[in-house]
Amino acid sequence: MAAKESRTVYRACHLCEAVCGVQIQVEDERIVSIRGDEENPFSKGYVCPKATALQDIHEDPDRLRKPLRRTESGWKEVSWEEALDFTDEKLVALQKEHGNNALGIYLGNPSVHNWGMMTHAAHLFKHLKTRNRFSATSVDQLPHQLVCHWLYGHQVLVPVPDIDNTQWLMVVGGNPMASNGSLWTVPGFRHRAKALQSRGGKMIVVDPRRTETADIADEHHFMRPGTDAAFLLAMLNVIVAEGLVKPGHLSEALTDLEAALAVAKPFTPAFAEVACGIPATEIERLAREFATTSRAVVYGRMGVSVQAYGTLCQWAIQMLNLVTGHLDTTGGSMFTLPAVDLVMGPNSKPGHFNAWQSRVRGLPEFAGELPVAALAEEILTPGEGQIHGLITGAGNPVLSTPNGRQLETALSQLDFMVCIDIYLNETTRFADVILPPTSPLEHDHYDLALLPFAARNFAQYSPPVFDKPAGSLHDWEIFIALGERVARLLGTHPLPPFTPQQVLMMGLSAGPYAPDERGGLSFARLQQSPHGVDLGALQSQLPGRLYTADKSHADKKIPCLPAAIPAEAERCLEALRQEAPRFTLIGRRHVRSNNSWLHNSQRLVKGKARHQLLMNPEDAAGLGIEEGAWVCVESRVGEVDIEVSITDEMMPGVVSLPHGWGHHRPGTRVRVAETHAGESVNDLTDDAYLDGISANAALNGIPVHIQPLA
Repeated sequence: MAAKESRTVYRACHLCEAVCGVQIQVEDERIVSIRGDEENPFSKGYVCPKATALQDIHEDPDRLRKPLRRTESGWKEVSWEEALDFTDEKLVALQKEHGNNALGIYLGNPSVHNWGMMTHAAHLFKHLKTRNRFSATSVDQLPHQLVCHWLYGHQVLVPVPDIDNTQWLMVVGGNPMASNGSLWTVPGFRHRAKALQSRGGKMIVVDPRRTETADIADEHHFMRPGTDAAFLLAMLNVIVAEGLVKPGHLSEALTDLEAALAVAKPFTPAFAEVACGIPATEIERLAREFATTSRAVVYGRMGVSVQAYGTLCQWAIQMLNLVTGHLDTTGGSMFTLPAVDLVMGPNSKPGHFNAWQSRVRGLPEFAGELPVAALAEEILTPGEGQIHGLITGAGNPVLSTPNGRQLETALSQLDFMVCIDIYLNETTRFADVILPPTSPLEHDHYDLALLPFAARNFAQYSPPVFDKPAGSLHDWEIFIALGERVARLLGTHPLPPFTPQQVLMMGLSAGPYAPDERGGLSFARLQQSPHGVDLGALQSQLPGRLYTADKSHADKKIPCLPAAIPAEAERCLEALRQEAPRFTLIGRRHVRSNNSWLHNSQRLVKGKARHQLLMNPEDAAGLGIEEGAWVCVESRVGEVDIEVSITDEMMPGVVSLPHGWGHHRPGTRVRVAETHAGESVNDLTDDAYLDGISANAALNGIPVHIQPLA
């Protein structure tokens, strides 16, 4: 018997924001094990259960491997030439008939986890010139990026907690035990949090649910969904009232500080107690502790961003860290200096806001994208600029964006739809053509989008584990091929072809660790460093790193009071004076899930059910229901029938349904997910319920009615 050919490949897991290093053992071109890379200086051997999905996706029999075209008799596998030619002829014909904006574009969350989509989407989109562009940003981190754009001049100049050096960490509306950070790349969060506590530090969690992160925290405080702004601004109120404002080395860089602090004046601890449910004395204590601890930081994530006052909340968090001297200081909220610098690099895109608006509701764009809550209405509403055709890339908006049932109706009415995706799922089933790229393990990778938010400066290049199969295309090759055909049909010039590796080499050569006669970080060095390259702890960078392309930042100042904030604070005040609904709905995440795209792995969906509606015992008793009972949950836009799990981890009056489920739609080609379907929380979330400034979807704090079922 011939000896087995064995090899080991080291790379980063690309399935979530943690970019954990993994060791993949291969025998006879089959994966036999995936484990954490103990020599990786950033993740240090940590890996979560999702890493096994690298193998499951690669070997999944449901994964598409050839283009599909819809015919009268059903789906048919076709050649790449036929699929690409047909797609581009349809796209160009639609725009010639209805105008450029007749095409819509939606890119999903996995598009930033696959660098080929990031580096090469422009090869196609530059020719189409549509303003109807959407992405998962506006059901996620849009308020975070908008506030950083306003304050620091750039949409990705986002500070992160320096967890390895802090003594006091407050997590508001975040669950890094499940996410391993979000807009904060922090693998092995449990170990880092335990290290914080072992050196005498403290972690506080503020959340309507006692999450996995709250379970290991020193303190947990329940807070009513959507009232975070009152809590955060009340903390700022206390800091101002007690003379604890000490911006430190950034004092001379601040403008409009006094006016910004005045915004917090009406948000007293007493007002916040009534609004959010946290006692005024606790708010005062937490504010004092935060302001007087030398190394402290406040961090807020999904629960803060995806709500009706997301932008106001993210501004309040930045102000808290800023006015106490905890911004840009060791142990506070600090900026990463990545090897490929998206801020100071030659192709920097700082962002812009409200340069145009959506056609139907007049919702503002950000960085060239409209809020995805407007997508369905832009398809369904007749008139000039109506979307007749749609391109999706690595996205499943039917399950991932608000009012998914309305979007289903809209997608069914499109004249043409093409999807770049590896699955026939709840969204791509409406397509006319599906173009599947190679599996993630058949191409290389570098985390261009995530390493700029790392808890430590770090770089790692991931080589492919397997050769590209004959007759397949990488995602970036698909974009080049589509772009070349569209350019030919329009009589324009395509972008010159290049590879993602060439983009990386250019980025490294223009970056802060550029190779020179003394060494530095080159692509060759990355290739020779399979475990990654440690680039050091986070360092103070302000005011020098403030982005200066925008004239308002030419003198390296931080404008503390964006123009939209005072009116939004007034709106928040008035709304929080109103009576709260009986029940409000929030989402949740599990470490074995990642949005809607990892539920076809048996190893990840097996075990204890995770799809149920979580409800407090007091609320269940009031409705006369017991564990395992079924209820109908109804919002303004829809209803779902769902099984209940009763738990004291939920705050009374708050129920929780996980994001990403609902795989029982007809016409999909998935197997495991069908038996673990659950219900989609986005059949309840409301496309009219938005953040008042950015129009980001407010997916938390949804008023719902709950009715027991027989």
